[in-house]
Amino acid sequence: MKIDPTMAAPVRARSRSLLRAAAFGLLAVFSSALPVQAVDIEQWETESGTRILYAPAPTLPMLDIRLTFDAGAARDGERSGLARLTSDGLSLGTGAIDADALAERFEAAGASFSTSSARDMGIVTLRTLTERDWMAEAIDVLTELLAAPAFPEEGLGRERRQMLQALQRERQEPGSVASRRFYQLMYADHPYANPPNGREETIPTLERKEVMAFYGEFYTAGNAVLALTGDISRSEAEALAERISSALPAGEQAPALPPVPPLEGPVTERIPFPSEQAHIFMGAPALRRDDPDYYPLTVANHALGGGGFTSRLFREVRTERGLAYSVYSSVRPMAAEGPFLVNMQTGTDQVDEALGVLRSELERLHREGVDAEELEASQANITGGFPLRLASNRDIVQNLGMMGFYDLPLDFLSTYNDRIEEVTSDEVQTALRRRIDPDVLVTVVVGGEE
Repeated sequence: MKIDPTMAAPVRARSRSLLRAAAFGLLAVFSSALPVQAVDIEQWETESGTRILYAPAPTLPMLDIRLTFDAGAARDGERSGLARLTSDGLSLGTGAIDADALAERFEAAGASFSTSSARDMGIVTLRTLTERDWMAEAIDVLTELLAAPAFPEEGLGRERRQMLQALQRERQEPGSVASRRFYQLMYADHPYANPPNGREETIPTLERKEVMAFYGEFYTAGNAVLALTGDISRSEAEALAERISSALPAGEQAPALPPVPPLEGPVTERIPFPSEQAHIFMGAPALRRDDPDYYPLTVANHALGGGGFTSRLFREVRTERGLAYSVYSSVRPMAAEGPFLVNMQTGTDQVDEALGVLRSELERLHREGVDAEELEASQANITGGFPLRLASNRDIVQNLGMMGFYDLPLDFLSTYNDRIEEVTSDEVQTALRRRIDPDVLVTVVVGGEE
């Protein structure tokens, strides 16, 4: 059968579209939950100084790559928003390919690329099928971008406007207002007081040369952790790691953040807001990610408010008094002391009663710890849910990146449940008294009249 030459290009275009659609469909299928199994982790360092964590996963023809840099908002200094602008601006392309061409090349290879940033870190991820040609193209694009991001002024201008629009939307959300102010009061002059989304007064003044300098200082081989999970061998992983690491600027690991000063006393602030619900944030700096108190505090937090329907706060605040539909607590360890946090929403006319219950339960937990029944139930729920954290390649590579960034031992995942099950009631109470003082907390309430 002869093909009309005038129809060849449309046919090829449709074929490429079908291939791309099939590739994205496969990626979606492969990102769903997988059977839980032990994760074998290997570690080494590239010649350029990048730390590598690699876990083979030969079951599926897919590779997940996660680069984690010590390049979060804590590195902004006085230029709040610089870390976010750098992270977002990385997807604007190189001198040879603009943002649209960059996206098209990843799409043509059936790959998924993203960047993000938080208080501690900047993150670059790539997911690709391991079909040779498609993976080669995806890695080519990634390394070209890492080696020479352009950060074009026109694109940075759009990113700055979008960041400002996001801050304007945040001002309309009482929960966002409360969270932002909570971190400002809790961290004061510490770098963690810098909001990841930046500040309105600094974002418009951020210049391209500052973005380029931030990238050159913090997005370096020596300041990176590279996590790899997928259907590649150790030798292939080593070659790939060297290629990615060598594409990055040369540089050293960023200096450690200073410790967070303890709060000198309780701080309470109420912010009027035209909403039916008041948003409450209560907590204090508590824990570094590598602190051994992590395990007993995880158990304590589960009993207090991290265990959903079975937690004390849910029972006392919602079930017994009907003060809130949702209430929870969390422990969020970071490179420096991350927060212990209680969060709830309640009617604006019930704020005082709700605050009284929250403080009463915190004081009781601090005074009495957890009983044997709570300890056993919390341990069972935590260990029973842990396999969900390793249910897909995406979950595994995220955990590897976290482990490398916070310098956790390679057996962190394999021993996690054992460490939780070994926690005793005495250890819970000791950790609570060491890390959390219910009389010295930051409390922010947003909602209601002045």
